[in-house]
Amino acid sequence: MKQSIIDNQPYGRFHRKLFLLSSGGPFLDGYILSVIGVAMTGATDELGLTSFDAGLVGAAALVGVLFGGLVFGPVTDRVGRQLMYTIDLIALVLASVLSLFVTEAWQLIAVRFFAGLAIGADHPIATALLSEWLPSKRRGRMMGALVATWFIGASVSYTVGYVFVVFGGDDTWRWVLASAAVPGALFLLFRIGTPESPRWLLRHGREAEARESIRTAFGRYPTAEELTQLAESEPPQESRLRDLFTGGYLGRTLFAGGFWACQVAPAFAIWTFYPVVLGAYGFEQGNTALVWSVVVSLVTLAGCFPCIRWVETHGRRPVLIWTFVGVAVSLAALGAFPGMVAALAIAMFVINALALGGGNTLQYIYPTELFPTHIRGSAMGMASSISRIGAAAGTYLLPIGLDTIGLGPTMLAGAAIALLGCLISVAWAPETKGKALHETAAVASTPVVNNGVKVPSAQ
Repeated sequence: MKQSIIDNQPYGRFHRKLFLLSSGGPFLDGYILSVIGVAMTGATDELGLTSFDAGLVGAAALVGVLFGGLVFGPVTDRVGRQLMYTIDLIALVLASVLSLFVTEAWQLIAVRFFAGLAIGADHPIATALLSEWLPSKRRGRMMGALVATWFIGASVSYTVGYVFVVFGGDDTWRWVLASAAVPGALFLLFRIGTPESPRWLLRHGREAEARESIRTAFGRYPTAEELTQLAESEPPQESRLRDLFTGGYLGRTLFAGGFWACQVAPAFAIWTFYPVVLGAYGFEQGNTALVWSVVVSLVTLAGCFPCIRWVETHGRRPVLIWTFVGVAVSLAALGAFPGMVAALAIAMFVINALALGGGNTLQYIYPTELFPTHIRGSAMGMASSISRIGAAAGTYLLPIGLDTIGLGPTMLAGAAIALLGCLISVAWAPETKGKALHETAAVASTPVVNNGVKVPSAQ
Protein backbone atom coordinates (compact mmCIF):
# COMPACT_ATOMS: atom_id res chain seq x y z
CA MET A 1 0.00 0.00 0.00
CA LYS A 2 1.30 3.47 -0.88
CA GLN A 3 1.90 5.98 1.87
CA SER A 4 -1.01 8.24 2.84
CA ILE A 5 -1.46 12.00 2.58
CA ILE A 6 -0.20 12.30 6.17
CA ASP A 7 2.84 10.05 5.65
CA ASN A 8 3.87 11.96 2.49
CA GLN A 9 3.03 15.48 3.71
CA PRO A 10 6.07 17.82 3.81
CA TYR A 11 7.09 18.76 7.33
CA GLY A 12 5.73 22.27 7.79
CA ARG A 13 4.28 24.95 10.03
CA PHE A 14 1.48 22.82 11.43
CA HIS A 15 3.88 20.03 12.37
CA ARG A 16 6.24 22.46 14.09
CA LYS A 17 3.40 23.99 16.11
CA LEU A 18 2.01 20.58 17.08
CA PHE A 19 5.47 19.44 18.13
CA LEU A 20 5.93 22.47 20.38
CA LEU A 21 2.51 22.01 21.98
CA SER A 22 3.02 18.27 22.44
CA SER A 23 6.41 18.93 24.02
CA GLY A 24 4.57 20.49 26.95
CA GLY A 25 3.93 17.04 28.42
CA PRO A 26 7.53 15.76 28.50
CA PHE A 27 8.81 19.24 29.42
CA LEU A 28 6.54 19.33 32.47
CA ASP A 29 7.30 15.68 33.19
CA GLY A 30 11.02 16.48 33.36
CA TYR A 31 10.34 19.65 35.33
CA ILE A 32 8.07 18.13 37.94
CA LEU A 33 10.00 14.88 38.43
CA SER A 34 13.35 16.68 38.70
CA VAL A 35 12.37 19.71 40.76
CA ILE A 36 11.64 17.52 43.77
CA GLY A 37 15.39 16.89 44.04
CA VAL A 38 15.88 20.62 44.59
CA ALA A 39 13.01 20.90 47.05
CA MET A 40 13.89 17.77 49.01
CA THR A 41 16.43 19.40 51.34
CA GLY A 42 14.06 22.13 52.49
CA ALA A 43 11.10 19.76 52.72
CA THR A 44 13.13 17.24 54.73
CA ASP A 45 14.23 19.86 57.25
CA GLU A 46 10.83 21.52 57.67
CA LEU A 47 8.61 18.41 57.56
CA GLY A 48 11.08 16.13 59.36
CA LEU A 49 11.17 13.53 56.57
CA THR A 50 12.87 10.22 57.32
CA SER A 51 14.66 8.22 54.58
CA PHE A 52 11.44 6.19 54.32
CA ASP A 53 9.40 9.38 53.84
CA ALA A 54 11.91 10.75 51.34
CA GLY A 55 11.66 7.58 49.27
CA LEU A 56 7.86 7.85 49.21
CA VAL A 57 7.99 11.52 48.21
CA GLY A 58 10.43 10.74 45.42
CA ALA A 59 8.41 7.79 44.17
CA ALA A 60 4.91 9.32 44.55
CA ALA A 61 4.90 11.19 41.24
CA LEU A 62 6.23 8.11 39.44
CA VAL A 63 3.45 5.98 40.89
CA GLY A 64 1.01 8.67 39.73
CA VAL A 65 2.46 8.45 36.22
CA LEU A 66 1.96 4.68 36.35
CA PHE A 67 -1.76 4.96 37.13
CA GLY A 68 -2.21 7.94 34.81
CA GLY A 69 -0.95 5.93 31.85
CA LEU A 70 -2.99 2.85 32.73
CA VAL A 71 -6.24 4.79 33.13
CA PHE A 72 -6.00 7.52 30.52
CA GLY A 73 -4.29 5.60 27.73
CA PRO A 74 -7.47 3.60 27.04
CA VAL A 75 -9.58 6.72 27.64
CA THR A 76 -7.81 8.66 24.90
CA ASP A 77 -8.31 5.73 22.51
CA ARG A 78 -12.03 5.81 23.23
CA VAL A 79 -12.89 9.53 23.47
CA GLY A 80 -10.15 11.01 21.29
CA ARG A 81 -6.84 12.76 21.64
CA GLN A 82 -7.88 16.41 21.30
CA LEU A 83 -10.29 16.55 24.27
CA MET A 84 -7.86 14.96 26.70
CA TYR A 85 -5.05 17.14 25.33
CA THR A 86 -6.17 20.06 27.50
CA ILE A 87 -7.94 18.41 30.46
CA ASP A 88 -4.80 16.71 31.73
CA LEU A 89 -2.89 20.00 31.95
CA ILE A 90 -5.65 21.56 34.06
CA ALA A 91 -5.07 18.83 36.65
CA LEU A 92 -1.31 19.36 36.49
CA VAL A 93 -1.56 23.10 37.12
CA LEU A 94 -3.89 22.50 40.05
CA ALA A 95 -1.51 19.95 41.61
CA SER A 96 1.39 22.39 41.32
CA VAL A 97 -0.54 25.19 43.03
CA LEU A 98 -1.54 22.87 45.86
CA SER A 99 2.15 22.44 46.71
CA LEU A 100 2.02 25.89 48.33
CA PHE A 101 -0.29 24.58 51.07
CA VAL A 102 1.62 21.46 52.12
CA THR A 103 2.29 21.22 55.86
CA GLU A 104 2.75 17.48 56.42
CA ALA A 105 4.60 14.63 54.74
CA TRP A 106 1.45 12.80 53.60
CA GLN A 107 0.17 15.96 51.91
CA LEU A 108 3.40 16.31 49.93
CA ILE A 109 3.15 12.66 48.89
CA ALA A 110 -0.49 13.15 47.82
CA VAL A 111 0.26 16.30 45.79
CA ARG A 112 3.18 14.61 44.05
CA PHE A 113 0.99 11.62 43.21
CA PHE A 114 -1.71 13.89 41.75
CA ALA A 115 0.87 15.71 39.60
CA GLY A 116 2.22 12.37 38.38
CA LEU A 117 -1.30 11.24 37.49
CA ALA A 118 -1.67 14.22 35.14
CA ILE A 119 1.75 13.59 33.59
CA GLY A 120 0.91 9.92 33.09
CA ALA A 121 -2.24 10.94 31.24
CA ASP A 122 -0.33 13.24 28.89
CA HIS A 123 2.13 10.54 27.77
CA PRO A 124 -0.37 8.57 25.66
CA ILE A 125 -2.42 11.63 24.66
CA ALA A 126 0.28 13.91 23.25
CA THR A 127 2.49 11.17 21.79
CA ALA A 128 -0.40 9.44 20.01
CA LEU A 129 -1.66 12.72 18.55
CA LEU A 130 1.77 13.86 17.35
CA SER A 131 2.82 10.51 15.87
CA GLU A 132 -0.46 10.23 13.96
CA TRP A 133 0.15 13.59 12.26
CA LEU A 134 3.88 13.26 11.44
CA PRO A 135 5.19 12.30 7.98
CA SER A 136 7.13 9.01 7.82
CA LYS A 137 10.50 10.57 7.03
CA ARG A 138 10.44 12.83 10.09
CA ARG A 139 8.48 10.70 12.57
CA GLY A 140 11.43 9.06 14.32
CA ARG A 141 13.42 12.28 14.52
CA MET A 142 10.56 14.34 15.91
CA MET A 143 9.34 11.71 18.38
CA GLY A 144 12.91 11.39 19.60
CA ALA A 145 13.17 15.17 19.86
CA LEU A 146 10.00 15.11 21.96
CA VAL A 147 11.87 13.06 24.55
CA ALA A 148 14.67 15.64 24.49
CA THR A 149 12.26 18.26 25.83
CA TRP A 150 12.07 16.17 29.02
CA PHE A 151 15.67 17.09 29.74
CA ILE A 152 15.03 20.72 28.88
CA GLY A 153 12.31 20.66 31.52
CA ALA A 154 14.66 18.99 33.99
CA SER A 155 17.40 21.54 33.30
CA VAL A 156 14.99 24.46 33.68
CA SER A 157 13.68 23.03 36.96
CA TYR A 158 17.18 22.74 38.41
CA THR A 159 17.96 26.29 37.26
CA VAL A 160 14.76 27.72 38.73
CA GLY A 161 15.35 25.77 41.92
CA TYR A 162 18.90 27.08 42.15
CA VAL A 163 17.65 30.67 41.87
CA PHE A 164 15.06 30.09 44.59
CA VAL A 165 17.55 28.42 46.93
CA VAL A 166 20.30 31.01 46.42
CA PHE A 167 18.06 34.05 46.89
CA GLY A 168 15.37 32.65 49.16
CA GLY A 169 16.96 29.74 51.01
CA ASP A 170 15.78 26.16 51.48
CA ASP A 171 12.50 27.32 53.00
CA THR A 172 11.31 28.38 49.51
CA TRP A 173 10.84 24.72 48.54
CA ARG A 174 7.04 25.09 48.26
CA TRP A 175 7.46 27.82 45.65
CA VAL A 176 9.98 25.64 43.83
CA LEU A 177 7.35 22.91 43.47
CA ALA A 178 4.54 25.37 42.63
CA SER A 179 6.60 27.00 39.86
CA ALA A 180 5.55 24.21 37.45
CA ALA A 181 2.11 25.86 37.28
CA VAL A 182 3.49 28.70 35.14
CA PRO A 183 4.65 26.68 32.09
CA GLY A 184 1.70 24.33 32.62
CA ALA A 185 -0.80 27.17 32.24
CA LEU A 186 0.95 28.49 29.12
CA PHE A 187 0.91 25.11 27.37
CA LEU A 188 -2.73 24.67 28.36
CA LEU A 189 -3.79 27.95 26.73
CA PHE A 190 -1.94 27.33 23.47
CA ARG A 191 -3.23 23.75 23.12
CA ILE A 192 -6.84 24.91 22.82
CA GLY A 193 -8.09 24.43 19.26
CA THR A 194 -5.65 21.70 18.20
CA PRO A 195 -7.29 19.53 15.47
CA GLU A 196 -8.17 15.92 16.22
CA SER A 197 -6.16 13.07 14.68
CA PRO A 198 -7.80 12.08 11.35
CA ARG A 199 -6.49 8.55 11.85
CA TRP A 200 -8.47 8.28 15.09
CA LEU A 201 -11.55 9.84 13.47
CA LEU A 202 -11.48 7.35 10.59
CA ARG A 203 -11.11 4.47 13.04
CA HIS A 204 -14.39 5.65 14.52
CA GLY A 205 -16.15 6.11 11.18
CA ARG A 206 -16.14 9.93 11.32
CA GLU A 207 -15.01 10.63 7.76
CA ALA A 208 -16.41 14.15 7.44
CA GLU A 209 -14.63 15.28 10.60
CA ALA A 210 -11.40 13.70 9.35
CA ARG A 211 -11.64 15.80 6.17
CA GLU A 212 -12.14 18.97 8.22
CA SER A 213 -9.24 18.08 10.50
CA ILE A 214 -6.91 17.65 7.52
CA ARG A 215 -8.07 20.96 6.05
CA THR A 216 -7.38 22.73 9.36
CA ALA A 217 -3.89 21.26 9.51
CA PHE A 218 -2.78 21.45 5.87
CA GLY A 219 -4.91 24.26 4.47
CA ARG A 220 -6.79 22.10 1.96
CA TYR A 221 -9.26 19.25 1.86
CA PRO A 222 -7.93 15.82 0.91
CA THR A 223 -8.98 14.49 -2.48
CA ALA A 224 -11.39 11.56 -2.55
CA GLU A 225 -8.49 9.28 -3.48
CA GLU A 226 -6.29 10.56 -0.63
CA LEU A 227 -9.03 10.16 1.95
CA THR A 228 -9.88 6.68 0.67
CA GLN A 229 -6.25 5.64 0.86
CA LEU A 230 -5.93 6.91 4.43
CA ALA A 231 -9.22 5.28 5.39
CA GLU A 232 -8.04 1.93 4.01
CA SER A 233 -5.04 2.05 6.32
CA GLU A 234 -7.28 3.03 9.27
CA PRO A 235 -10.42 0.86 9.06
CA PRO A 236 -13.08 1.41 11.77
CA GLN A 237 -12.22 -0.69 14.80
CA GLU A 238 -13.23 -0.71 18.45
CA SER A 239 -10.58 0.09 21.04
CA ARG A 240 -9.99 -2.91 23.29
CA LEU A 241 -7.31 -2.93 25.96
CA ARG A 242 -7.01 -6.72 25.76
CA ASP A 243 -5.59 -6.39 22.25
CA LEU A 244 -2.30 -5.34 23.85
CA PHE A 245 -1.93 -8.85 25.24
CA THR A 246 -3.04 -10.98 22.31
CA GLY A 247 -1.37 -12.18 19.13
CA GLY A 248 1.81 -10.40 18.11
CA TYR A 249 1.13 -7.40 20.31
CA LEU A 250 1.89 -9.15 23.59
CA GLY A 251 5.58 -9.38 22.71
CA ARG A 252 5.59 -5.75 21.66
CA THR A 253 3.93 -4.66 24.90
CA LEU A 254 6.55 -6.52 26.95
CA PHE A 255 9.38 -5.12 24.85
CA ALA A 256 8.18 -1.49 24.93
CA GLY A 257 7.55 -1.52 28.67
CA GLY A 258 10.62 -3.63 29.45
CA PHE A 259 13.31 -1.57 27.75
CA TRP A 260 11.73 1.66 29.01
CA ALA A 261 11.68 0.36 32.60
CA CYS A 262 15.35 -0.62 32.40
CA GLN A 263 16.22 2.87 31.18
CA VAL A 264 14.37 4.84 33.82
CA ALA A 265 14.79 2.66 36.92
CA PRO A 266 18.39 3.74 37.59
CA ALA A 267 17.98 7.09 35.82
CA PHE A 268 15.08 8.47 37.86
CA ALA A 269 16.64 7.30 41.09
CA ILE A 270 19.79 9.29 40.32
CA TRP A 271 17.96 12.31 38.88
CA THR A 272 15.67 12.59 41.89
CA PHE A 273 18.57 12.51 44.34
CA TYR A 274 21.37 14.02 42.25
CA PRO A 275 22.55 16.40 45.01
CA VAL A 276 22.64 13.48 47.47
CA VAL A 277 24.42 11.11 45.08
CA LEU A 278 26.98 13.70 44.01
CA GLY A 279 27.55 14.55 47.66
CA ALA A 280 28.42 10.88 48.27
CA TYR A 281 31.21 11.21 45.68
CA GLY A 282 32.76 14.16 47.49
CA PHE A 283 30.84 17.16 46.23
CA GLU A 284 29.75 19.68 48.78
CA GLN A 285 26.07 19.32 49.61
CA GLY A 286 23.95 22.33 48.70
CA ASN A 287 24.64 24.78 45.91
CA THR A 288 27.73 23.04 44.49
CA ALA A 289 25.96 19.72 44.01
CA LEU A 290 22.94 21.58 42.64
CA VAL A 291 25.10 23.32 40.01
CA TRP A 292 26.50 19.96 38.92
CA SER A 293 22.93 18.64 38.74
CA VAL A 294 22.18 21.34 36.17
CA VAL A 295 25.37 20.53 34.24
CA VAL A 296 24.71 16.80 34.09
CA SER A 297 21.09 17.42 33.09
CA LEU A 298 22.28 19.59 30.19
CA VAL A 299 24.76 16.90 29.19
CA THR A 300 21.90 14.39 29.12
CA LEU A 301 20.04 16.73 26.80
CA ALA A 302 23.14 16.95 24.59
CA GLY A 303 23.18 13.16 24.34
CA CYS A 304 19.76 13.26 22.71
CA PHE A 305 20.78 15.29 19.67
CA PRO A 306 23.04 12.88 17.76
CA CYS A 307 20.68 9.99 18.46
CA ILE A 308 17.69 11.96 17.19
CA ARG A 309 19.46 11.91 13.83
CA TRP A 310 20.89 8.41 14.13
CA VAL A 311 17.48 6.78 14.61
CA GLU A 312 16.73 7.84 11.02
CA THR A 313 20.18 7.17 9.51
CA HIS A 314 21.45 4.13 11.44
CA GLY A 315 18.11 2.88 12.76
CA ARG A 316 16.24 2.53 16.03
CA ARG A 317 17.67 -0.85 17.05
CA PRO A 318 21.44 -0.09 17.14
CA VAL A 319 20.88 3.23 18.93
CA LEU A 320 18.91 1.50 21.68
CA ILE A 321 21.41 -1.33 22.16
CA TRP A 322 24.59 0.74 22.26
CA THR A 323 23.21 3.41 24.58
CA PHE A 324 22.34 0.68 27.08
CA VAL A 325 25.98 -0.45 26.86
CA GLY A 326 27.14 3.09 27.73
CA VAL A 327 24.85 3.30 30.75
CA ALA A 328 25.86 -0.13 32.07
CA VAL A 329 29.60 0.51 31.73
CA SER A 330 29.49 3.95 33.40
CA LEU A 331 27.40 2.76 36.35
CA ALA A 332 29.60 -0.31 36.76
CA ALA A 333 32.66 1.93 37.01
CA LEU A 334 30.95 4.17 39.57
CA GLY A 335 29.96 1.11 41.58
CA ALA A 336 33.28 -0.69 41.39
CA PHE A 337 35.26 2.36 42.51
CA PRO A 338 33.03 4.37 44.87
CA GLY A 339 36.08 6.11 46.32
CA MET A 340 37.17 7.59 43.00
CA VAL A 341 38.12 11.26 42.92
CA ALA A 342 35.29 13.68 42.27
CA ALA A 343 36.60 14.69 38.83
CA LEU A 344 36.60 11.07 37.63
CA ALA A 345 33.13 10.53 39.10
CA ILE A 346 31.85 13.50 37.11
CA ALA A 347 33.41 12.01 33.96
CA MET A 348 31.50 8.77 34.56
CA PHE A 349 28.28 10.69 35.22
CA VAL A 350 28.81 12.58 31.96
CA ILE A 351 29.21 9.33 30.00
CA ASN A 352 26.16 7.96 31.77
CA ALA A 353 24.15 11.10 30.97
CA LEU A 354 25.11 11.09 27.28
CA ALA A 355 24.10 7.45 26.90
CA LEU A 356 20.87 7.94 28.85
CA GLY A 357 19.89 10.94 26.77
CA GLY A 358 20.53 9.10 23.52
CA GLY A 359 18.71 5.93 24.52
CA ASN A 360 15.73 7.76 25.92
CA THR A 361 14.88 9.09 22.45
CA LEU A 362 13.42 5.63 21.73
CA GLN A 363 10.87 5.86 24.56
CA TYR A 364 8.28 7.69 22.46
CA ILE A 365 9.26 6.17 19.12
CA TYR A 366 8.77 2.44 19.66
CA PRO A 367 5.45 2.45 21.60
CA THR A 368 3.80 4.72 19.03
CA GLU A 369 5.17 2.86 16.00
CA LEU A 370 4.56 -0.74 17.05
CA PHE A 371 0.80 -0.47 17.70
CA PRO A 372 -2.20 0.50 15.50
CA THR A 373 -4.31 3.61 16.01
CA HIS A 374 -7.15 1.94 17.91
CA ILE A 375 -4.78 0.90 20.74
CA ARG A 376 -1.87 3.35 20.28
CA GLY A 377 -2.82 5.48 23.27
CA SER A 378 -3.39 2.37 25.39
CA ALA A 379 -0.02 0.97 24.32
CA MET A 380 1.80 4.17 25.14
CA GLY A 381 0.05 4.37 28.49
CA MET A 382 0.83 0.73 29.25
CA ALA A 383 4.51 1.05 28.29
CA SER A 384 4.82 4.22 30.35
CA SER A 385 3.13 2.55 33.32
CA ILE A 386 5.36 -0.52 33.16
CA SER A 387 8.40 1.74 33.04
CA ARG A 388 7.23 3.67 36.07
CA ILE A 389 7.08 0.52 38.16
CA GLY A 390 10.83 0.28 37.69
CA ALA A 391 11.34 4.02 38.11
CA ALA A 392 9.28 4.19 41.31
CA ALA A 393 11.08 1.17 42.76
CA GLY A 394 14.48 2.62 41.91
CA THR A 395 13.62 6.05 43.33
CA TYR A 396 12.20 4.57 46.52
CA LEU A 397 15.09 2.17 47.04
CA LEU A 398 18.03 4.48 46.24
CA PRO A 399 18.12 6.42 49.56
CA ILE A 400 17.49 3.19 51.44
CA GLY A 401 20.25 1.45 49.45
CA LEU A 402 22.72 4.23 50.21
CA ASP A 403 21.92 3.87 53.93
CA THR A 404 22.07 0.06 54.04
CA ILE A 405 24.29 -1.54 51.37
CA GLY A 406 26.36 1.54 50.52
CA LEU A 407 27.22 3.60 47.46
CA GLY A 408 29.15 1.01 45.41
CA PRO A 409 26.61 -1.83 45.49
CA THR A 410 23.78 0.64 44.78
CA MET A 411 25.50 1.82 41.58
CA LEU A 412 26.28 -1.78 40.58
CA ALA A 413 22.59 -2.63 40.93
CA GLY A 414 21.84 0.16 38.46
CA ALA A 415 24.44 -1.27 36.06
CA ALA A 416 22.77 -4.70 36.26
CA ILE A 417 19.40 -3.19 35.33
CA ALA A 418 20.96 -1.44 32.31
CA LEU A 419 22.55 -4.72 31.24
CA LEU A 420 19.13 -6.39 31.40
CA GLY A 421 17.75 -3.63 29.17
CA CYS A 422 20.53 -4.26 26.68
CA LEU A 423 19.70 -7.98 26.55
CA ILE A 424 15.98 -7.23 26.05
CA SER A 425 16.87 -4.91 23.17
CA VAL A 426 19.19 -7.43 21.51
CA ALA A 427 16.49 -10.09 21.71
CA TRP A 428 13.37 -8.10 20.79
CA ALA A 429 14.07 -4.65 19.30
CA PRO A 430 12.73 -4.46 15.70
CA GLU A 431 13.76 -1.96 13.05
CA THR A 432 11.04 0.45 11.92
CA LYS A 433 12.85 3.38 10.29
CA GLY A 434 11.40 4.76 7.05
CA LYS A 435 8.10 2.84 7.17
CA ALA A 436 4.58 4.28 7.15
CA LEU A 437 2.83 4.23 10.52
CA HIS A 438 0.29 1.58 9.49
CA GLU A 439 3.19 -0.60 8.26
CA THR A 440 5.18 -0.40 11.49
CA ALA A 441 2.02 -1.23 13.48
CA ALA A 442 1.07 -4.28 11.41
CA VAL A 443 1.88 -7.72 12.80
CA ALA A 444 3.28 -10.24 10.30
CA SER A 445 2.65 -13.93 10.60
CA THR A 446 6.33 -14.64 11.26
CA PRO A 447 8.93 -12.71 13.24
CA VAL A 448 11.57 -10.57 11.63
CA VAL A 449 15.10 -11.76 12.23
CA ASN A 450 17.79 -9.20 13.10
CA ASN A 451 21.33 -10.57 13.24
CA GLY A 452 20.00 -14.05 13.74
CA VAL A 453 17.69 -13.09 16.61
CA LYS A 454 13.91 -13.32 16.33
CA VAL A 455 12.12 -10.13 17.31
CA PRO A 456 8.53 -8.83 17.29
CA SER A 457 7.74 -8.01 13.66
CA ALA A 458 7.36 -4.44 12.46
CA GLN A 459 6.42 -5.38 8.92
